[in-house]
Amino acid sequence: MTAVDGLRVAFRALAANKLRTALTLLGMVIGVAAVITLMSIGAGVQTSIEERIRQAGTNLLSVSPGVRDNRFGGFRTRGGGGGVQTLTAQDADAIAEANIPGITSIYASRSFNGSFVSPDGAVQASVQGVNEVYPAVRNAEIGTGSFFSADDVERASRVVVIGDTLATDLFPNGDAVGETVRLNTQPFTIVGVLASDGGSSFQSNDDSAFVPLPTLTSRLNPSKNSAGDDVVSSIVVQLVDESDATVAVVKQSIENLLLSRHDSEEQDFTVGSQADQIETISEVTDTMTLFLGAVAGISLLVGGIGIMNIMLVSVTERTREIGIRKAIGAKRRDIMSQFMIEAVAVSMGGGLAGVLIGVGISLGLNELGAGAEQPTGGGGARGNPFAGGLVTTITAEPIILALVVSVVIGLVFGIYPASRASRLAPIEALRYE
Repeated sequence: MTAVDGLRVAFRALAANKLRTALTLLGMVIGVAAVITLMSIGAGVQTSIEERIRQAGTNLLSVSPGVRDNRFGGFRTRGGGGGVQTLTAQDADAIAEANIPGITSIYASRSFNGSFVSPDGAVQASVQGVNEVYPAVRNAEIGTGSFFSADDVERASRVVVIGDTLATDLFPNGDAVGETVRLNTQPFTIVGVLASDGGSSFQSNDDSAFVPLPTLTSRLNPSKNSAGDDVVSSIVVQLVDESDATVAVVKQSIENLLLSRHDSEEQDFTVGSQADQIETISEVTDTMTLFLGAVAGISLLVGGIGIMNIMLVSVTERTREIGIRKAIGAKRRDIMSQFMIEAVAVSMGGGLAGVLIGVGISLGLNELGAGAEQPTGGGGARGNPFAGGLVTTITAEPIILALVVSVVIGLVFGIYPASRASRLAPIEALRYE
């Protein structure tokens, strides 16, 4: 029997039981569609996060308190336990005053959750203390008004810049710039509103507020170390460029300076670049994507078991047919190849249909996220949980992988039924009722 004859016989047998064939296909369709959809979501999340980091600037170094513990991906203090409070605003001042070549701007930062009250509403929001260079370093666009000035930072003024969504929540009926809002019972003047950045949950400023760091450390949320210095959560350094040479030189200079200031031979801080952050996030999202694909792959295994079950039923139903074919000269390999072709045809057909459905679902999720109109204030369309928050990326790898796996499953789970059919004795098969 030629391959063409085998295909013709296989498709004729499958067409004779359309409903059963369709139900058998369904397992593979669901499995392949799930693999492609979930892996496209994982790839989309990675792409979206990396893009957000790049938008914030790739020529940045971030100094964080504590030493990264590679075993757990977190941070630990030199003494082991307690909160990590090893960086101060005075450390940031020392870096700025050192005039390290390659540094263009620097700011220290600390945040806390504050309570905002206006005549039209009350909101809890993240409040971050920074200095006047924040918008330039982080590529944050001002929508209305302006960011606070160096003079405001010097005088620890009660001024605040708020995100677009926060402005709408506090002042839904008008412009928030120039209005007074109470932050933790203290009056603050809103000097600017940031432009909406699309409402992405990763590094979004739409629901945040910014005050001068001295205002936060002296008026709103004081926190000092044993030496009386103001504790900060990070120091961000902007470089002249993102070349490896510049990053290496500046990183080493900062480490040497802080080790000297902290009077320690062992680092109690971590200096990382945006490239390091992107690499770490890529590793995490790659693992997540593989996990999602593996979970979805279980349904492919279930589909394979369904193929084996149906092929065994088919062998039983066609026992007399097998006996007749053997009686007129069909060889064992002909019978086996016929049933193997049927199993692969079912799995391959289910795989192709699953690819189309998986790609369709992924594109549909993209439309749900991008197609909905943003409400005033950003943050995603009301009632649409995907708006502005879910992007899928369809790549060739999961499609090829799903198709290959579906064919392999067809071969693996078709071997036993095909082998069983080929071993039937012609006389016994012809006697079968």
